[in-house]
Amino acid sequence: METQPSTNPVCARILDHVAQTFVGDRTLLRKLLAGALANGHVLFEDHPGLGKTLLVKAFARAVGSDFKRVQFTPDLLPSDIVGTNVWSSREENFHLARGPVFTNVLLADEINRAPPKTQAALLEAMEERQVTIEGETHLLPAPFFVLATQNPLEQEGTYPLPEAQLDRFLIRLSMGYPATPEMETEILRRRLAWKTDDPTRELKPVVDLATFQRMQVEVEDKVYVHPALLSYITRIVRGVREHPSVSAGPSPRGTLSLLRLARANAYIAGRGFVTPDDVKPYVEDALAHRIVLDLERAIEGAQERAVVREVRDKTEAPLRFAEGVEK
Repeated sequence: METQPSTNPVCARILDHVAQTFVGDRTLLRKLLAGALANGHVLFEDHPGLGKTLLVKAFARAVGSDFKRVQFTPDLLPSDIVGTNVWSSREENFHLARGPVFTNVLLADEINRAPPKTQAALLEAMEERQVTIEGETHLLPAPFFVLATQNPLEQEGTYPLPEAQLDRFLIRLSMGYPATPEMETEILRRRLAWKTDDPTRELKPVVDLATFQRMQVEVEDKVYVHPALLSYITRIVRGVREHPSVSAGPSPRGTLSLLRLARANAYIAGRGFVTPDDVKPYVEDALAHRIVLDLERAIEGAQERAVVREVRDKTEAPLRFAEGVEK
């Protein structure tokens, strides 16, 4: 269940709008929105057929952004993503044929099926919000964020994402199967009502792109974080880093990611300051994919999320966290 209701009216409308098409956990929608407001990339690690593409398209429509999808395969080339210079016989010169990365929301489907060279091409786009084509740098549209998927079970013919690329994802989420029979029946009911295989075409934006960018700026500029909360986040991350089951822990990028998500969650809740309850729901999703377990502990059955959850539950939260908020 969702720990906090959405009281920011615009955020609530975005979530409601997406929920008109996508049947699923409201908390998942909230975390996706938090990741986007924090201007971060999201990795969905889950089975095929759970509605990830539908969710991403509905979300992109709701926030008034462009959307493109790339199906990653072993023969996918970097130029298939970023584009290439093409000779025009009519104009007798080269012109840039932009790849699908030139968009606001890029769905990288089954990202771990592409070879490392292709993954590296996407890495520059994710980190720098730019791509280099034949030595020339091209800036990507703003905002730009990648929503990638990978199947956690089927590993044949895949290229596991290196730690450096996993670290670029602000948050890793899992959709899971429909939680109740009623939810799965609702999926069938809505499918019967659709007049097209892509119901997102009929969705109207809740906000335009400029408004959503302004919301991203407000998350950065208008959400206060008490020093005690900064210490709390630091103690959680260092606790994970120093856990005996962990051989390589989260980098400072992980610490920053947890802070950004907490601020975005406070913004969604309509508050101008962060509380411990803005931090706790995102600890596993922000940190578990950034750690490498000790081999012996992993063989014994240790799991990343369980380790992170253990540290979170043992870390004492501050009682005072709103001092200094402007009235």
